[in-house]
Amino acid sequence: MIFSSIFFLFLFLPSAILANFLFKKWIKIQNFVLMLFSLLFYYWGEKNYIVVMLICICINYISGLLISYSQNQILKKVYLILAIVVSIGLLAYFKYFNFIMDNVNYFLDSKVDEGVMNIILPLGISFYTFHALSYVIDVYWGKVQCEKNLFTFICYVSLFPQLVAGPIVRYRDIRHSFYHRIITRTSFKNGVLRFCFGLGKKVLIANTVALVADKAFSVPHADLTFATAWLGAIAYTLQIYFDFSGYSDMAIGIGLMLGFRYKENFNFPYCALSIQDFWRRWHMSLSSWFRDYLYIPLGGNRKSAVRTYFNLIAVFVLCGLWHGAMCILVQLEHSFLS
Repeated sequence: MIFSSIFFLFLFLPSAILANFLFKKWIKIQNFVLMLFSLLFYYWGEKNYIVVMLICICINYISGLLISYSQNQILKKVYLILAIVVSIGLLAYFKYFNFIMDNVNYFLDSKVDEGVMNIILPLGISFYTFHALSYVIDVYWGKVQCEKNLFTFICYVSLFPQLVAGPIVRYRDIRHSFYHRIITRTSFKNGVLRFCFGLGKKVLIANTVALVADKAFSVPHADLTFATAWLGAIAYTLQIYFDFSGYSDMAIGIGLMLGFRYKENFNFPYCALSIQDFWRRWHMSLSSWFRDYLYIPLGGNRKSAVRTYFNLIAVFVLCGLWHGAMCILVQLEHSFLS
């Protein structure tokens, strides 16, 4: 189910908004109903892979409780490491099993059964994994109290506006909304307008230029002209921006309609004057996640120049791994240029 589908626009979203209003006086029931809608949203597209998301949620929920109630600092760190290893392990398995086996087959000249290699990447796994990890790390750092209500935590990780395409939402940024939500006429109106703006970017612009990009990229190399190559590159550049930022706008708009306020995810990245500036403007929730949970804990730029370069390379390589195998070299190149 995608935000621009007829079913979502005319049935699922209105039903979720109506249910959210009907139970506005009972916040726990409201959270529970939103959780059910979010799980239905995910199950609609992924069926059995919802189990993977629930495993990730339960591991981080239990880890958060253990970290919060443990008095031993060493045990706290053990619980944190276990949560990180399991969460990242699930993400790495689904993202890279096929890639690794393809390379094993190539270098060893072997053939692994195709049924074994047919691992499908679950929808939104990169996003909900980072949602859950930001929560358990913040609990370990003492920046947020652990969430004792399992249903509320499931609602946070699986909340359908930010589940499949971002932005990456931290629990500490919207924790208050799970206990006290106020939806005014102004905020609801702003949410509708923001959603419609994002829908227009996705349907009217991204989908249109995608046809041009696909057509240009389908031209055989021997027949590809200079003008066609540039047309395809520009069309794809516009497609990827308006598609991704359009979904972010729709997520922010739905959040406002439901009583949640998400941070911005794009800030006119194609107006950037440098690679560093582009990095700060594009998918800001991801870049700030790596900054706060990896780059700064590693030491940032507070140590030697060699350590600073190491930290930058680590961030960009892991960012490339988050996006996929083909992005690693690109991210590594960016780390040197930045």
